[in-house]
Amino acid sequence: MQISEKYTIHGNYAEVNGLKMYYEIHGEGKPLLLLPGALSGIGTAFGKLIPLLAGERQVIAVEFQGYGHTTDIPERPLSYEQFADDVIALLGVLNISQTDIFGYSTGAGVALQVAIRQPGAVRKLILASVSYNSSGRHPDLSILFTPEVMNEALKGSPYEAEYLSTAARPGDWPGLLAKVRAFEQTVQDWPAADIRNIKAPALIIAGDADIVRPEHVLDLYKLLGGGSLGELSMPASQLAILPGTMHTALTQRTDLLMAMIPGFLDTEIM
Repeated sequence: MQISEKYTIHGNYAEVNGLKMYYEIHGEGKPLLLLPGALSGIGTAFGKLIPLLAGERQVIAVEFQGYGHTTDIPERPLSYEQFADDVIALLGVLNISQTDIFGYSTGAGVALQVAIRQPGAVRKLILASVSYNSSGRHPDLSILFTPEVMNEALKGSPYEAEYLSTAARPGDWPGLLAKVRAFEQTVQDWPAADIRNIKAPALIIAGDADIVRPEHVLDLYKLLGGGSLGELSMPASQLAILPGTMHTALTQRTDLLMAMIPGFLDTEIM
């Protein structure tokens, strides 16, 4: 996985909830907040997309607690809810009252939590490879989170390389892996009613070989207003399954993503 040469860093830090949270701003225009996946810094998750998205928008990309430039708080566990509270606080620091949000993997779950906790702050959602219940994940995923398999799979990976080159304390990498394992093994069970109450239109994206089961993605689409007969009532939310795409490659499919994201974001909300 190679970060685009057109991706240049414009980094800042904000004090939120006792955390020194790293974020970058690219481009100008309507705000689009980018939330990365587990263990991802901004570059590995969105490095190829940022130059494309920032052509017409102000892209604000963040790194969660312990990820990339954002140093961990050792005594504070990782959770979707805490990440969402940090993001909401960051929007306050940046004086952004409403934004579109593009969340990938963990970041997509955080985007859902922001929409649940602070609905007025969200205009539209792009949810890539997202679950709202642990049962929605591929049953073989647990294999990847055993210490031996996870450590071996990440050795020499772009995720490790990015962390070692950006973290203030590179030696924290093994501790971060342990915290992420604990986070990923925590049962996720968000009420369907909470999802159904989200009013922001959503573009839900998954790979056909993703870590999230296709039927779970379809259930989420229906909870967010999808599933009607378009000729009678076109839903505001949209669904896309990317062919030949596994989880870690999803945000690298810039050709497919840029064919759908701008049109979805630019459509006026009725």
